[in-house]
Amino acid sequence: MILRVANPIYDSVFKYLVEDLRIAKILISALLKKEVLEVEVRKHEYTNGTRDNISMFRIDFGAKVRESDGSQHLVLIELQKTWLETETLRFRQYLGAQYANPDNIGKEESHEFGIPMVTVYLLGHKVGDIKEPIIYAVHKAYDYYGNEVTEGIPDPFVESLVHDSIIVQIPRLRGRVNNKLEKVLSVFDQTHKDKYNRQMLNIDEDNYEDDTDMMYILRRLLAAASDAKLRQDMNVEDEYFTAIENRDTAIMNRDKKIAEQDQYITEQKNQIAEQNNQIAEHMKTLQATINSLVNRGMSLDEISVVMGKTVEEIKSIIC
Repeated sequence: MILRVANPIYDSVFKYLVEDLRIAKILISALLKKEVLEVEVRKHEYTNGTRDNISMFRIDFGAKVRESDGSQHLVLIELQKTWLETETLRFRQYLGAQYANPDNIGKEESHEFGIPMVTVYLLGHKVGDIKEPIIYAVHKAYDYYGNEVTEGIPDPFVESLVHDSIIVQIPRLRGRVNNKLEKVLSVFDQTHKDKYNRQMLNIDEDNYEDDTDMMYILRRLLAAASDAKLRQDMNVEDEYFTAIENRDTAIMNRDKKIAEQDQYITEQKNQIAEQNNQIAEHMKTLQATINSLVNRGMSLDEISVVMGKTVEEIKSIIC
């Protein structure tokens, strides 16, 4: 059966989705490829309130994970989602604030250390020519000779200074469901977008009927679709992006016109330069002809008659 659910690419719907801690746990576990025991929303949630140049939704989680060896530890998840192409500087500025946040400092006996952090970027745009929809940028430690250092790693000091990143290119999903994470992220796949209303996705629930976690996510999105406030919030986002698209279209048209004008000016300059070269070559020919006639003993008056020019014009050419 086809379900008509709210589109989580919208900030308002995404927030509604992940503020459900069960769904947050499902998503984070799939992203980290680890067992997540507990999830909590950090006390500060960051969203772009001004919405001047970009839509960027941010939310922070603390996740208690269990490693394959049975050990447990806390990981900070800095999740950022954007519709539009984004300057990496904006991500770096936010990340810098998180490193400086005293709430992200842990304590162990007599010393403090930074809690390990993983940044997750859900992008509504493609990144260069990278074809893979999900990219793991994972740090490692190496010695001087390029050999990986494993003894003593992970270490709190090292983990305090570096972090891993997960980048999801939503436009690259396009029906790919090859693993657990791609299955979870399939509810973001914009190929399911309703033909007449981009606020809605048409999802075939039969593809998920054997997965209780995915059915729970679909039910949450189904509830979002019938929420009047969320629909209004999506309308506001649409108005904002329509304004952005109109602005970008106007800028694109302006830039195109300027480029065409620049090309026309360049062509005119090239034509003028070519004409000047032709005139210069013609003058050289005239000078050579006049000098040849002078060398034959002809007077300027005689040359003017032969060439059909006044004496003054002949003098100017010679000069």
